[in-house]
Amino acid sequence: MIMNKVNILKLNDPCYPEVLKHIHEPPKQLYYIGSNPKNWIDMPRVAVVGSRKASLYGQQVTERLVCELARAGVVIISGLALGIDSIAHRAALDAGGLTIAVLATPVEKIYPARHLQLAHRILDSDGTILSEAPKNATIHLYDFVKRNRIVSGLADILLITEAVVNGGSLHTARFALEQGKTVMVVPGNITSPGSEGCNNLIKSGAIPVTEAGDIFFQLKIDPQNISLKIFNGSQEERIVLTLIQQGVSDQEELAIRAKLDAPKISQILTMLEIGGHIRAQGGGNWLAK
Repeated sequence: MIMNKVNILKLNDPCYPEVLKHIHEPPKQLYYIGSNPKNWIDMPRVAVVGSRKASLYGQQVTERLVCELARAGVVIISGLALGIDSIAHRAALDAGGLTIAVLATPVEKIYPARHLQLAHRILDSDGTILSEAPKNATIHLYDFVKRNRIVSGLADILLITEAVVNGGSLHTARFALEQGKTVMVVPGNITSPGSEGCNNLIKSGAIPVTEAGDIFFQLKIDPQNISLKIFNGSQEERIVLTLIQQGVSDQEELAIRAKLDAPKISQILTMLEIGGHIRAQGGGNWLAK
């Protein structure tokens, strides 16, 4: 349970998101903790959803795309669920961006419980956790499906990075299409059941995504005109990034100077690359962006 103050927005409240008033069955009230939706509703917003059993491929493409979006000031919306949802939230936070979690359960009861710490990170980073479920509401399986209409309704674009053929992400895609939202999908291996849902959506007309630029184009924003250079990494990551910025490029030398073993330096370099702070030059050399 999160002990933050719970706020209520009713349909006639001036801070109630206008975009939700026009969806099918708009929530009669929204319960939220954290930042008031008025603080981010006018920013570009992308909902990111996908499989609860994310593959390594799904994890990597989600992290890469979300990091680039979040660093450019795009708000990332998802459902705090296992798999792609939680990966998207964490990637946005790691990039220093803003992320919003939409729950099927009351905001006082974080579900799944293992994501309580992630929920605290979202709130500590000026994000919002919201739900249409009042305190002590009895939650049924269909409430998780209904929640997805809010996820897509709050967003300008729905991005699905990995989905099985009958997964919950397909419900979100249906809601998004009914709401007139753009649906974008990451294509996957045609032999992978985990990508079958995404590939089918592309065949049905969804826009394929192979790089963040595809999403920026649909949002009609130029990331070069937006500066969001916030670094929220660990102290070790900060040390390595500073060394690279000072001209130390060799991975082995970085490990020696930062006093890190080979697995740790490799992990840190990967996170810095995902966060968009450095890029690989080949031959174990790295360059700051």
